[in-house]
Amino acid sequence: MDLFAPSHLLIILLIILVIFGPSKLGDVGGALGKAIRDFKKAMNDDETKTVVHTEEVKTPEAVKPDKIS
Repeated sequence: MDLFAPSHLLIILLIILVIFGPSKLGDVGGALGKAIRDFKKAMNDDETKTVVHTEEVKTPEAVKPDKIS
């Protein structure tokens, strides 16, 4: 027996609809979508900062001393 069978998901969605009502369901969905977008943006910003940080820090070329004769 599958944990997330289509009939189980339908029952869960109906219970959520009864609890929140049709008007609040749109608000909850919008808030959830915004939270997911913000999370993805924060993850991408962290990766970008890491890449930029590693590119900014460069080791200087070795200074070659003049030949001493």
